[in-house]
Formats: sequence, C-alpha cells, structure tokens
Amino acid sequence: MAPSPPVRHAWRVLTGLLAITAVLFGLNALGVYAFKASSWTPDLALDLQGGTQIILQAQTTDGAAPDSEQLQQAVSIIRQRVDASGVGETDIATEGSDKIVVQIPGEADEATRQRIQSSAQLQLRPVLFTGSPATTFVGDDGNTTPYPTPDPNLPATPTASPTDGSDPAYITPALQAQFLAYDCANPPSNPADAPADQPMITCGLQDGTKYILGPVEIDGNDIADATNGQEQNTGRWAVNLVFNDQGTEKFGQISQRLYGKQAPFNQFAFVLDGSVLSAPSMNGIILDGRPSITGSFTQESSKALADQLKYGALPLSFNVVSSDTVSATLGSQQLQVGFIAGLIGLALVAVYSLVVYRALGTVIIASLGVMAVLTYVMLCILAWRMGFRLSLAGVAGLIITIGFTADSFIVYFERVRDELRDGKSITAAVEDGWSRAKRTIYISKSINILAAVVLYILADATVKGFAFTLGLTTAIDIVIFILFTHPVMQLLARTRFFGSGHPLSGMDPEALGAVYRGRAQFRAPIADSGRTKRSRGEAQRRQTIAERKQAELAAARGDSRSTKEGDD
Repeated sequence: MAPSPPVRHAWRVLTGLLAITAVLFGLNALGVYAFKASSWTPDLALDLQGGTQIILQAQTTDGAAPDSEQLQQAVSIIRQRVDASGVGETDIATEGSDKIVVQIPGEADEATRQRIQSSAQLQLRPVLFTGSPATTFVGDDGNTTPYPTPDPNLPATPTASPTDGSDPAYITPALQAQFLAYDCANPPSNPADAPADQPMITCGLQDGTKYILGPVEIDGNDIADATNGQEQNTGRWAVNLVFNDQGTEKFGQISQRLYGKQAPFNQFAFVLDGSVLSAPSMNGIILDGRPSITGSFTQESSKALADQLKYGALPLSFNVVSSDTVSATLGSQQLQVGFIAGLIGLALVAVYSLVVYRALGTVIIASLGVMAVLTYVMLCILAWRMGFRLSLAGVAGLIITIGFTADSFIVYFERVRDELRDGKSITAAVEDGWSRAKRTIYISKSINILAAVVLYILADATVKGFAFTLGLTTAIDIVIFILFTHPVMQLLARTRFFGSGHPLSGMDPEALGAVYRGRAQFRAPIADSGRTKRSRGEAQRRQTIAERKQAELAAARGDSRSTKEGDD
C-alpha cells in the first residue's frame, strides 16, 4: 500500500534537512582541506583562549572625533603593524564611534603595545637604490650562498657631505652591505624607527622590492587630500594628491630635482609605517601641488592607495582606555564551567521531558541533538567566513537557548494533547496541534530574534557574543521545528506504539481525560483530584453531555427494537 500524503511529505522534509546538513558539513570540509582556512572546532574568543585586549580611543590632530572612514583606515594600519610583528590570529575591530578594540592571543610585549598605540607615520623619501628581495647570490661555483653579515668595520660615513636627499653619497659601503643582507620577511629592526634625517632600508608593502631611501623630505601632514579617479585621455585609474601650501612648495622643488634623471633617482617613495606603499617616477615638474600617481592600478587598488595616503596624512592619536590580560588557564576553566553548565541544563531538560511526556520526550531530546549538530558546524563556518569567535557570553547564549528550544516543543505537545482531550484521533491531533501551535511559536521566536538583533546593535563588544549566538540558535530552532520535529511527529503518530495511544507514549487519550474514543464510544473523563474548581466544573459538564448522548443512543436502539416487534 502506498504511503499517505502526510507520510510522503514528512519523508521529503526530513530528506531536505539531511541535505542541508550535508551541504554545511561539505562547505566546512572545503574550508578545512581545500582552503586550509577553516577548522572542525569553533574559534575561541579572548576570554576563553587567553590573550591581551587593548581598547584604544582615537582622536584627530585637532581633537575632533574621527569619522568612520578614518577609523576603518586606522584599523587597517594597526592590522598591518601587528601582522608585520609576526603576531597571528589577531582580532581588530571598531567599537562605537571612536574606539578600536585589539585582541591578541597570548600576552602582548611592550614593543607590540607601542606599535599598536603609535599614530600612523606617512613620509615621502627619495629613492636611492632598488633591488630584488633576495638575500642570497649565486657564487662562481654555481651554488647559492647567503650574503655575509655586514662587516662592522666597513665605512658608514659618506665620503662627501650629501647636497640633497637624492645624493648617492648616502650609499656607503656599510649601507650597501646591509642592503644586500636585508631580509624583508625578517627585518633586523622595525624600519618605522629609522631616523627621519638619515637614509633607510625597507621593502615594498605589496611586491617586497628592497629600497634604499634618502631622508624624509615631506611628511603626511603636508597632504591635504587624496582621491582616486580615471584619467580623461587614457581611462587609466590614478591616485590624485592635493598638497597644502607648505607641501606644494616642497613638492615643487623635489619635482624640479628629480625630473629628467635616470631611474631610480627620478623616483620618490610614499612610506607608511616604514613600508613603501608606492614609488612612482617623476614624469614632469609639478608646481601646483596636485600630482597624480599612475600605473597598473585597478579601481580597488587605486582607492586603497588613496585611502592610505589620505588618512596617513591625517594621523590619529590613540589613548589607551583599557588593557587587560586573560590567562589561557582562566579561559580554559571558564570554557569548562560553561560546558558543564550546558550539559547540566541539557540533562535537566531531558529528565523533565521524559517524566512529563514519557516516550514523546525522546522527540525533544532528538531535536536538541540535531540542533546541537547544526549549531556546531555553523559556528565553525562562521569562524572561517566571518571571523566569529565564541566568547563566554556566546556560551551563555547557547545555554539559554536550550530552555527556549524546549519551550517550542512544550507548546506543540500541549496543543496536540488538547486535541486528544477533545476526542480527535492521534494523527488528526498531530496535524491540528501543529496548525495551532506554529503561529504561537513563530511570534515568540520572532520576538527573540528581534531582541537579539537590537542587543547586538546597541550593546558593547562584551555582550555582542551573547546576542549573536542567541539570534543564531533561535533561527536554527525554527528550522528544526519545521524540518525535524513536526515531520517526526507525523511519522510517529502512524506507528503502533504511538498511534494506539500506549500508556508510555505520552499520547494516551484515556490518561489525558479525552471526552470520547472512537466514533461513538463515549465515556466519562477520569476524575482528577488535583483539578481546580473550574476544571472540575468543565469535567462535570462534559460528563453530563456524554451521559445524555449515551441515553439518546440507548433510546434510539430501544425504539428500533419496538418498531421491529410491532411489524412482526
């Protein structure tokens, strides 16, 4: 016999849920094994993993609050600094209108703290020499040999006093040896600390090209603005600079000196925090203070460089609001306590479900299990795609969701029981209970999600994790309710154990006080000494109706027999 439409529908829905689960696991597996960017364990936040959190308050040079673009550029600059120092898995984000939160795994040393707190340093230096980032050379024997460590006895003082910033006299034997041995990946010192009046060795931020640069001739304060746009004649993307009066005069003198010279002496470098952003050549004498940088730019890369020059020209100063250190031991203890609390909450819900709903409680336990699996893999994916980290507040949100999820099942099961008390069959009670319960559950869950969204937007960083996990798990709860709980109930209602109303099933009409069972087999509800006066009155009313209908049926059968005897 072919299965009924509700059964076919239930199996299709469960198959869809299985497909969704498989897609989520497949997506995370792609991140783990193909992109090497994901993991099978959620990333932990600072309070659970242990590390350092520094909250900075940003201010512009005139004391006004920074705008959102300046704040985002400051985040980008700080991230470049931290990455350059070799610290991995750092989380840097804005908070409010003027704060930046830096979270670093492990304890940050003093050098890292100073690097984070210092304002951006944008400098314009002339280029004296360029070369590849290689730190080795091929000897006469064909073997690759590292350049030797610079000899401290090599002359480090120019033989003649340099006449301007582009004078090659700055390149002493000692400086040349340092350049050859300089490793861009592991510089011997922070290039941002180089003196402004001395040459420096550094590397390009994008391509890693090594440079010897002359002294600083213009700093970022002389740049009034920087934008990106397309040239009218060629359509190429370019970065357009605007200098202030002082910068216009200085840049005009530099352009007259560099124009017409051979490379690399016709180049000047924009240096941000010790790394070269760009080193364009001088293709004309520019006296109006409005130069343009062209090259192989795209719209995105030209805008990125313009932002770096613009906001490097408007450095932000930072005040440390707070600096806290969380030990890894304390973080692991907090995670363990949260895990134990979650297990206790889950166990209590399971015991309550089995006691009150008997075998029907296994549906609650199974639904919570499916929800736990989907939530876990979602946290892994979000850690990969969004950088989400599970905090102690987020763990609290997961624990609270256990109770919220159990509420959905209780509403549904009580609706089903109400339908059984009204005398409906178990299959009909499951469908009608679903129709009546889902509206209540949707409204309740919508309010929970709305509260989570508002809390996430308005709360500070310490509470955002709670709001995020609360909203995420509430949304997953709705999905589980639709794609798992109801289809499972449809299938169970058609089994012999649940469909016959077994006393241990939790769906026994007789134990629930149903008014009737079957088509015409009425009976009085079972007395319940614990009912309220109103409930007893309702039970008495139902009993009177049942007795009257039984009398009417008996009278009808009697009249039928009398008529038959009269005919005989």
